[in-house]
Amino acid sequence: MTRSLTCVATAALLAGGPLLAHAAPPNVRPAFLRGLIAEAVYDGVSDDLLTAGLGKTGLLGAAPAFVNPLAPTPAELRRNAIHTNYRALVDYTVAGGFTVFYGPNIDADGHDTLGEGKVPGREYIAWADDGSGRQNVTLMVQLPDSFNPAAPCIVTATSSGSRGIYGAIGTAGDWGLKRGCAVTYADKGSGNGVHDLMTDVVTARDGTLADADALGIEAQFRADVSDDARAAFNAATPHRVAYKHAHSQQNPEKDWGRHTLDAVRFAFYVLNERFGKVDGKGVRRATLHPKNTLVIASSVSNGAGAALAAAELDTEGLIDGVAVTEPNVQPRGAKGIVIRQGGRTQPSVGKPLVDYFTFANVYQPCAALSAAAGGGLAVHAAFWPPAYTASAQNRCAALAAKGLLQGATLAEQADEALAKMHAHGWLPEADFLQQSHYRFATNSIAVTYTNAAGRFSVLDNLCGFSLANTDALGNVVPQVAAFQAGLFSTGNGVPPTTGVNIVYNDSVGGARLDFLASSPSTALADFALDGALCQRSLATGRDAVTGQRLTGTMKAMSDRVRAGVKETQLGARVHGTPTLIVAGRSDALLPINHTSRAWFAKNQADAAGSDKAANVRYIEVTNGQHFDAFIALGLFLGYDTRYIPLHVYFNRAMDAMWAHLTQGTALPPSQVVRTVPRGGVAGAAPALTAANVPPIAMVPAAGDLITVSGGALEIPD
Repeated sequence: MTRSLTCVATAALLAGGPLLAHAAPPNVRPAFLRGLIAEAVYDGVSDDLLTAGLGKTGLLGAAPAFVNPLAPTPAELRRNAIHTNYRALVDYTVAGGFTVFYGPNIDADGHDTLGEGKVPGREYIAWADDGSGRQNVTLMVQLPDSFNPAAPCIVTATSSGSRGIYGAIGTAGDWGLKRGCAVTYADKGSGNGVHDLMTDVVTARDGTLADADALGIEAQFRADVSDDARAAFNAATPHRVAYKHAHSQQNPEKDWGRHTLDAVRFAFYVLNERFGKVDGKGVRRATLHPKNTLVIASSVSNGAGAALAAAELDTEGLIDGVAVTEPNVQPRGAKGIVIRQGGRTQPSVGKPLVDYFTFANVYQPCAALSAAAGGGLAVHAAFWPPAYTASAQNRCAALAAKGLLQGATLAEQADEALAKMHAHGWLPEADFLQQSHYRFATNSIAVTYTNAAGRFSVLDNLCGFSLANTDALGNVVPQVAAFQAGLFSTGNGVPPTTGVNIVYNDSVGGARLDFLASSPSTALADFALDGALCQRSLATGRDAVTGQRLTGTMKAMSDRVRAGVKETQLGARVHGTPTLIVAGRSDALLPINHTSRAWFAKNQADAAGSDKAANVRYIEVTNGQHFDAFIALGLFLGYDTRYIPLHVYFNRAMDAMWAHLTQGTALPPSQVVRTVPRGGVAGAAPALTAANVPPIAMVPAAGDLITVSGGALEIPD
């Protein structure tokens, strides 16, 4: 569909023309909002919507220091949160494309015309809640001064990962603000809500810290535990914290789509409070509505999954188009899906996140030692210190001792572990990333999502894991005050983050950092293998070592986890809404055989032969992976020589959807885009050029087309 013709009707409504009295209902505050709506005005000089006053120059540099690190102000916390979150999702180096291909200074047409890129406008923040304060999903609308009510548009920017409300500022936020659209954000009920159980300190919506009783239902998150239970927990396991995503007992992922739709509804309310006409009786009318306002659901990673979930749930016609990259999507009913790459049938597709992450949490640290993964029985010292390499070697030995690997030598065991990863759905193109992803992501997601899916309390210490600050030896220590005070700015919602680490309570000799922990069953420092096997058992309903069905307490816990997983799975049906999905072939975090490819394959199978199938397109980018920000760490990881920034293709997908909806331009066909790595020396790769990131083709070569044939999704090598 296109929106160009609706501008006439919109202009008539806003001018108070004849359509107004009969067509526009009163502007009613949504029932899901609780409390006051905070409004702030930013001049675009000292402060702004996109860069918090830092501009491109400030985003290129280090985060500004807090005047008082133990008590930063809300304005300082907001500023540094924008700095952190912008840089967390893009390669923030000039050589990698920042300020050249993308960034605050790059305009909607891709040109360097915006100077520092500061965006003046208004920011509105509110709670979405059931009245209890237990949900407290943060919603935000950024309304740039360039918004044109005669041609209104809204872009969703649901946070990626478990990040807070500014978690998509550098992706969907950046794109939408430059188009003059209102950008509506949701933290999905995760965010940086933390509860220090020892001190009973919690985080307010503005990021400041306060006593839990004093803040009451205005806390981002407060663990649902009594004072007596908390005291007993502290006595047994002191200095622990609870996190909202892991411990809210809400299974927030099941509601990500609803939260995104609520953000759109909130945006319409805000827009009409500002631009809606007041009739002769003094009633403000909702003159901006879904029929005359363009809405694009967008974002990356978890936020992208939320956008697709919202499109599946949308029965009101709120969303006109979807454009996302690297979405976390878990299609239900994936049995029977066939995906072939280069004619080779993929051995495992469409598994849910808890399944493949608990699998990776068992085998990935051993696989990282494979020469094929760049390890060669050791890994890069920049992110695997010698003690961690020793633990990885012990992991291989422990898996072999339990009969989970058959190799006789360490090299054989590492290669076998990597082969198991391939058989479970990871592509060989992601092999190099197994090292860094286990170090920085896998354990945290396994802990967070098993807890969340099963709605476990922090008191449960599920599979022996808890969250706390640790010292250099891995021992639990009290929360570091300066880290905790700035957590709203620097945390990502899934420890390890901002000093909060994962602790294995059951380690031999007492609780220790999981990466230094020894399993009771092996007496080896093996990255807490016993805890990882427990999580794997909960995900599958079978003992991870013996394969026997679980019984008793373990079965009951597994039933909870697997029921929660089912609540999060999607149907892959977007009701004909134009949809453009971009994914990186080398994604090792959300392997595309289980996510983008599987969702698209199911969508195409269910809508075969209809216009609904034709309206959904899938773009797979070679040499693209999940963490563009890691490319900026090329000196340590070598990402800069191997991978291109997928964010370039996020912007291109958004541009393509905009052109489709506003001008009727056809969406590009499903295809593989073949990029060219920058090469060179790690940390000194040559600057990104247009040759590295070719466009999404409107007429792809035959050998690049992604097709469906005989019910199978066919993807060229």
